[in-house]
Amino acid sequence: MAITTGAAGHAPSSADGTTSTSADAAGSRPLGDVGGPSPRGARGPDGSRGPDALGVRSRSRRSAAIVALLTVTAVVSLMLCMGLGPVSIPAGTTIQVISQHLGLPFASSAPVDASTDAIIWTVRLPRVLMGAAVGACLAISGAALQAMVRNMLADPYILGVSGGASTGAAAAILFGVGAAMGEYAQSVLAFVGALGAALLVFAIARAGGRVTSLRLLLSGVAVGYALTAVTNLLIFSSDSAEGSRSVMFWMLGSLSLARWNAFLLIAVCAAAIGVAVMTLGARVLDALSAGDEIAHGLGISPDRARIGFLLAVSLCTAAAVAGAGAIGFVGLVIPHLARRLVGARHRVLIPASALLGSLFLLWADAFARVVMQPRELPIGVITAAIGAPFLLILVRRLHARRP
Repeated sequence: MAITTGAAGHAPSSADGTTSTSADAAGSRPLGDVGGPSPRGARGPDGSRGPDALGVRSRSRRSAAIVALLTVTAVVSLMLCMGLGPVSIPAGTTIQVISQHLGLPFASSAPVDASTDAIIWTVRLPRVLMGAAVGACLAISGAALQAMVRNMLADPYILGVSGGASTGAAAAILFGVGAAMGEYAQSVLAFVGALGAALLVFAIARAGGRVTSLRLLLSGVAVGYALTAVTNLLIFSSDSAEGSRSVMFWMLGSLSLARWNAFLLIAVCAAAIGVAVMTLGARVLDALSAGDEIAHGLGISPDRARIGFLLAVSLCTAAAVAGAGAIGFVGLVIPHLARRLVGARHRVLIPASALLGSLFLLWADAFARVVMQPRELPIGVITAAIGAPFLLILVRRLHARRP
């Protein structure tokens, strides 16, 4: 697929979110002192603001309401998705099991079947938490990357991080690399491979002295294809048919390995840190999405900003891939849906993308558990089935906008 570096198709709001007031013909008094409506942001004699002529405050209230609704929906979805699977469990029982384990004061003292308790607490709760964290990591990474490179078709895997993680996992599964780490070898090497790929992309992009959008994109594509070739070579060189199937399953993505371990903690922490960092840097992301000239005019160094956000994106994507394998299209689809709901300002786009990404992956995983019982469908198949038509729609819109 050819990659273009045109504008992302969306422009952020002004950097400071304000507009200056105009003076009257004589230049002696602002319009707010003359009869008629006050300009946006002007205050009346009582200190109250004038009419919201441009609808800025109403849009802000609407965005806040949408984010609050998404938060409630995500919490409810966590509870509902824990009850779905080969063994169906009511939401009330799920809440009871979690409350008892957490020692909450309102927890019911009624006994719960041991097998039901194990299914909820040991298997499904870590799984839905991992799904929510991975979905958030991939979605915010996609939103940030699309702003960094000003390309609406960009997603986290364009950095080659997925290829690095798959190569590390293949080395652990097929050839026993890192066997001393036991059951953690596969995830550890996937994490190391993902971070190594991100660092390699950054080193290649910086070789010319300046990290540009085009150089970053091309470096990511090149590294991704090279690492995918290495992974395929490892699969071809192995004599283990079972190991080859395990690697292929990893490359398609799955949450079946989620447990109460360090990788769940890493994924949750990466999601929280990523949301915080990108929300605090929302003004910088707005400037980058508007162009390097505007960023320079606001006193922002585009190169430094891209480096910082690249590290944050790499951390989030590596944590997601190490915990759940290579799940594609989440970082491409979700940011566009979030923009339709809350607009292009990254101050609200990042939290909305994180919540939508969590919701999307939670329900995709629930569908993967029940659609082919007792077998489990790789979650990457579901995300690709949804994301591929979405990608075709985006490409068609890009083509339609060109003269």
